[in-house]
Amino acid sequence: MTTLGIEEEYLLLHPESGLPVFNATEVQALLETGDSISTEDIQRELLSCQIETATPVCETLTEAEESLLNFRRQLSAAARKSGVRASGSATAPRIEEGYPQLTDKQRYYELKSSAPGIVADQFVNGLHVHVGVPDKETGVQALNRIRPWLPIITALSTNSPFWLDRDSGFASWRTVHYRRWPVQGCPPVFADAGEYERRIQRLVDTGVIIDRGVLTWVARLSDHYPTLEVRTADSQLEAQDSVLIAALVRGLVTTAVDDALAGKPYADPDAELLDAAQWQAARQGLSDVVVNPLSGKLVPAREQMDRLLEYTGSALDAAGDTNWVLAGLKTVWDRGTGAVRQRRAMHHSGMTGLLDLYAETLIAER
Repeated sequence: MTTLGIEEEYLLLHPESGLPVFNATEVQALLETGDSISTEDIQRELLSCQIETATPVCETLTEAEESLLNFRRQLSAAARKSGVRASGSATAPRIEEGYPQLTDKQRYYELKSSAPGIVADQFVNGLHVHVGVPDKETGVQALNRIRPWLPIITALSTNSPFWLDRDSGFASWRTVHYRRWPVQGCPPVFADAGEYERRIQRLVDTGVIIDRGVLTWVARLSDHYPTLEVRTADSQLEAQDSVLIAALVRGLVTTAVDDALAGKPYADPDAELLDAAQWQAARQGLSDVVVNPLSGKLVPAREQMDRLLEYTGSALDAAGDTNWVLAGLKTVWDRGTGAVRQRRAMHHSGMTGLLDLYAETLIAER
């Protein structure tokens, strides 16, 4: 079975004001005192109000969900003990003036030096899904084939409507924020693995980006694992939604790998259509119409999701993921994406309701 792994990022917020709190070092120390979380389970992100985890390599969705839920429970307890609340929102709803505190790591200081204004606002969290690929060449060919489907994954994942103490008007402000980095959006088509490497090295050689890690394409090959990494999704309120996205991504990449190995042709939408599709997905989520990059038309979001399910159906069946995906999508259609839920909570109960939503959903189980 094709393996997968999930990386999740979380924000640490003040329990009353909702402002970011820069105490990830303390929270990490508390996490490491427990028996069920190892040092390898915890990663530190750019800002010291962020914490990240990654599942082990998983074969089943149940494995992935259990790993995320275990970490989320421990994180919630450690955060509360430290006087803060952990959140699966993909943006901080409000931030203070003044430059944020960075995690003490040389690379992050270099990032600040290269893009201080962007780093100052990097209160954003993503969900990254790794799917195993046979080799780099096959991975590049699969990357070429998943591009038209990435915007609907973005739409499903939208979970960051609030920014600077107001509604941004976008379901995923995180997606819009990332457009400010020098290399962003859907990746281009590559002839082969050699061209992939050459073009990336040319970007690094310009000095505009400090290293390959600043390639903020919404999908790329991992430099550390034999995987294709899809990075288009917002962090999720609930673990079950993270796993739903991971299941769809695995089905998509598996289908693309099979097509590549079979030598099937692939669609190559205009770059500007893919860009517009990503922007529209970030603005509307699943609440309205999205761009179908293959036709260049606006279509209902549910219709485009059905196309993705049709394209990946065989792979979902083979992995035993179909029922999980259909049930997860029904839940999202019924209650809304994370962005819809955040707006609902803010409308009914203000910041208190929003922070309650963050706390309740962090450890919610199916």
